[in-house]
Amino acid sequence: MNRCHGLTGGIGSGKSTVAQQLGELGARIIDTDQISHQLTAHDGMALPAIRQAFGAEYVTADGALDRALMRQLVFGNPNAKQRLQAILHPLILTQAKARAATPTSAPYTLVVVPLLFESGHYRDWLQRAIVVDCPEAEQIRRTILRSGLDESAVRAIMAQQIERTARLRLADEIIRNEGDLDALRNQVSQLHQRLLAA
Repeated sequence: MNRCHGLTGGIGSGKSTVAQQLGELGARIIDTDQISHQLTAHDGMALPAIRQAFGAEYVTADGALDRALMRQLVFGNPNAKQRLQAILHPLILTQAKARAATPTSAPYTLVVVPLLFESGHYRDWLQRAIVVDCPEAEQIRRTILRSGLDESAVRAIMAQQIERTARLRLADEIIRNEGDLDALRNQVSQLHQRLLAA
């Protein structure tokens, strides 16, 4: 199995852009958000446990997770959030490890995990934790532009994530995404070279 590194960052920090650029340079990308969506899509593997834990009303008529209803519940209810994470996180980790174990010609695998530090399940598996960082005001601006959420909703999401300073302290590598795309690409290219040599 090739080397596996984790990529994380707060909402709106630019994780997807960095992952895409590293993918273009030859890394294999495993996106845990994508895995989560598959697990909770029509007849997804997580649906029976979600239905049992939360009730049939949290599953749509076509057999997928009712994301809007679940989002409403977990944002105001830490207990419900923990129950949902207890269902999803082990399944996501198992799927990510299974994908990472498949043969690849890529020099390394990058596992994109928004809640890398918060979940506590990845550090003993991944060699390096790479954090994409930008100022909080920029996170809010980008997320509003991208998602159409208002500022209070974005701040509520940010409050669910580890604090920026703590995230930076735990990082093995930091990509500062506060300039233009060329500046970001330059940092990503240098990071890629370091990961090749690791």
